[in-house]
Amino acid sequence: MAALGEFELIARYFERRGGPRRALLGIGDDCALLPPLDCLAVSTDMLVAGRHFFADVDPNALGHKTLAVNLSDLAAMGASPVAFTLALALPEVDEPWLRAFADGLFALADAHDCELVGGDTTRGPLNLCVTVFGEVPRELALRRDGARAGDDVWVSGELGAAAWAVAERTRDAERTAGSGGTAGSGGTASSGGVTAPELLRARARLDRPQPRVALGLALRGLASAAIDLSDGLCGDLQHVLDRSGAARGVALGAEIAWPAIPVDAALDGLPAARRVALSLAGGDDYELLFCAAPARREALAAAAGALGLRITRIGRIAAGAGLRVHDADGTTVPIDARSFDHFRTA
Repeated sequence: MAALGEFELIARYFERRGGPRRALLGIGDDCALLPPLDCLAVSTDMLVAGRHFFADVDPNALGHKTLAVNLSDLAAMGASPVAFTLALALPEVDEPWLRAFADGLFALADAHDCELVGGDTTRGPLNLCVTVFGEVPRELALRRDGARAGDDVWVSGELGAAAWAVAERTRDAERTAGSGGTAGSGGTASSGGVTAPELLRARARLDRPQPRVALGLALRGLASAAIDLSDGLCGDLQHVLDRSGAARGVALGAEIAWPAIPVDAALDGLPAARRVALSLAGGDDYELLFCAAPARREALAAAAGALGLRITRIGRIAAGAGLRVHDADGTTVPIDARSFDHFRTA
């Protein structure tokens, strides 16, 4: 069978039958046409093989994650998904891989009523780039610069498992490369007193993050600031402190209680210092961190309860610079408050 060309590839795996839903014009022309929106929220994320995902990742899971990380940005803005574009570089046409990737991509897209309206394909090292479009009333958009001294700090879900999965898979790959063997279980064997089911749970959190779009919509009018946790809780919270402080011309800090942090149960068997590092600075959680006035506590609890989603109050915004994490007895917990940086080597 002859190999698929670029346009046959697009038509077979990415052009949905039945035409566009919200778009006036979708795939197949020089531009997509979208109807006017109240306020357009736009975000772009790129996933590069060997940098953002492992070479042997399940393509169905990769399709899911490619869109999920972008939907997470919309969630942090309180925006409802509308459409997205996909730029795809492939080293070769692998039809089983493409079929699985597209299935994972569109399963999540359909779940959030977000249609693919265009993009680009080319030959090259595996690279996936999505630009997503959402809609949010301008006055209700969640931003990073709205936090105030005295606000509570909250997070959704549980933290740390995805970062642990990255560390375990990286160690597994390095061990395999050093021995000259073939890839092993990818982090499913027992490790450091933690059993295979916990590693599998962590791997699922890494490969299939769940964008908190519904929570983002529920936070409209309740949260003063929000950000999605892609680069580590402390580093991402520091972004909120920096942006909010600059917006008000004051220094802002935060007091975070380590015992309140919702550490993923998959990490229960790890040493305490490892649990701290993974849950506070690990990244890849794609949960929401948000701030809100104490008067909003009951409304927030009701909103989370209606969604069946755990949210946890972990601290408060404080006047004055500095992010401090403290233990139950008030002892300071050492942290790395920097967010992940692709160009930082140390």
